[in-house]
This record gives sequence, structure tokens and C-alpha cells, in this order.
Amino acid sequence: MRLEKRTAAVEEDEGDSAGEVRAARREALGVVLATSAYGISFGALAVASGFDIWQTCVLSLLMFTGGSQFAFVGVIGAGGLAAAPAAIASALLLGVRNVAYGMRLSPIFPRGTGQRALAAPFTIDESTAVALAQTRPRARLIGFWITGVGIFVGWNLTTLLGALLGDVLGDPKTYGLDAAAAAAFLALLWPRLRKRQAIAVGIAAAVVATALTPVLIPGLPVLVAALVAIVVGWFNWFAPRPAASTPDSDLRESDAVQKGSS
Repeated sequence: MRLEKRTAAVEEDEGDSAGEVRAARREALGVVLATSAYGISFGALAVASGFDIWQTCVLSLLMFTGGSQFAFVGVIGAGGLAAAPAAIASALLLGVRNVAYGMRLSPIFPRGTGQRALAAPFTIDESTAVALAQTRPRARLIGFWITGVGIFVGWNLTTLLGALLGDVLGDPKTYGLDAAAAAAFLALLWPRLRKRQAIAVGIAAAVVATALTPVLIPGLPVLVAALVAIVVGWFNWFAPRPAASTPDSDLRESDAVQKGSS
């Protein structure tokens, strides 16, 4: 009887694991499609800012972090080559968050396999979000790799397409491409906003980033908003407090233990 129960439990666990792997694949592919479409916007914007097609494509190949790329192109487009130091600083500030992503994702990769080194170029907002949205190790790995590699390929292809089309597209915002990646990221974040602390952190970080965006250079509002999450997590604010035990509850628990043992 025990063997049958154990076998049934193992089969059920395997079924749950396979189901989550399929769900991770679906989520990853959805994010890949949404974020890759956003690459058209970057390609068109880079060409409009004075970059040629090859420079635009090299940026996507080597930098491959959407926020940093847009910051770099935006600052160069506004100030020309004289603004290059500010453009580099802005891109680096936005890229700092990827270091934190790498630290958070490190435990999901098996040690000694070299996967951590291979994963470094694909550690971006979307691959981190999809991986951490899963609960099982295999689903996390599959979600990460499909999202990271898929977006890398799709982003570079659509960057080339946007650069080739250039002014033919007009303003990319007209098609809503500027919101595609943000919408996909929010769709992944929303199911995790179930506890009071997570909701409070999300609201506070959004308010801080929105308030600081007009007054700070690109990249800094994101980092300052991230400090909100660190402070709240460090002091465990808004987390539910454990219920204080009373003599009556302790007595009832003791009686229950004695009855169970007898």
C-alpha cells in the first residue's frame, strides 16, 4: 500500500513538473514575440538619431539590453558625439541591474557545467522574470533559455528590419511598439502581486521612478526605485506578522498533541 501511494505521488509530481515546463515554454514564447517586436522601434529610432544600419545592428549584438540601448541612442541623438560620455554613463547605469539579476539567477544553474558563463549575455529583464515566475528548477531553466536566446535572435532580426525600414515606419510609438516589452513584463509580474508586501513595493517603486525620471539622467530612477525594494525587504515591512500565542492556544495545542500520541 505504501509503495502504491509513493508511486502515485511520484507520478503526480512528474505530471505537475511537466505541466509547469509546458507553461514556462508558453510564457517564454509569448514574451519573446512581444519583446522582439519592440526591436523594430529601436532600429528605426537609432537610424533616425544618426546611426547607420551597421552601427545599429552592432549595438544590438554587443550591448543587448534594451533600456541601455535606448538610453545610449537617445542621448547621442540629442547631443551628438559630444554627448558620448553621458550616453555611455547612462547605458552603464541601466546595465547595473543585470548584475543583480545574475546574482538572483545563479542558484538555478548546476555548478561546474559552464552554464552560468553561457547565461551571462542572456540575463536580461525578461529572461529573469520568466525564470523566477516558475517554481521548479527544470521549468526555471527552460523558461530562462527560451526567453533569453529567443529574444536575442528576435531582437537582432527586428533591429535590422527597423533600421532598413527607417523613416518608412514613421513614429514607432504610433504602433504601440514602445509599450510591448513593458506590457509583457507587467503580465509576468502581475500574478506575483498577491501579498501585501509585494504590492506595497511595486507601488512605491513605481511612484519613486516616475517622480525622479524628469529630474535625473536615464538609469538613475530605476536604481533608486530598486533601493525601495531592498529597504522594504531588509526591514521586512508590510509582511504579515505571526500570530502571538496565548496560554489558551498553547493548552489546546498541547491537548491535541497528547490525543494524537495516545
